[in-house]
Amino acid sequence: MRLWQQPALLALCSMGLGSHAMANLTFDGTLVEPPPCTINSGSTIEADFKDVGINKVDGINYRQSVSYTITCSSGTLPWEMVLTVKGVATSFESSAVQTSVSDLGIRLLQDGTPFDLNTSLIINPTTPPVLEAVPIKRPGVQLTTGGFSASATLLAEFQ
Repeated sequence: MRLWQQPALLALCSMGLGSHAMANLTFDGTLVEPPPCTINSGSTIEADFKDVGINKVDGINYRQSVSYTITCSSGTLPWEMVLTVKGVATSFESSAVQTSVSDLGIRLLQDGTPFDLNTSLIINPTTPPVLEAVPIKRPGVQLTTGGFSASATLLAEFQ
């Protein structure tokens, strides 16, 4: 084959390889953020156990409700909300906040079930779960008299 015939043959072969279609793609949308929310109108949630008998701490006695509300502005999407209690757990119970007394913790319950600290729970913000708190002690120890305190953070966030 002559040299001048090769480009013509190449052009002829490429046209006969089949048909194809092309289209341009475009993407658009709107970025939105979840609506703002507050817990307990921004106020501290307090549970005062008052006087607790050192021989009566058993995870049942002194159980009390932790009252709180979650208020959110209306949003444009069906956001998924999670509730988390952030805090330092006792070495003997993952659902108990460590108190200022080493062998004493405050167990948190969510709808009657232990609520492990630092784990997220999917909730409906219009009907948040019932939270309760109850003092517990390390098994086998004898508590001594004196004051105690503990703190944790209740966090509600959209995912």
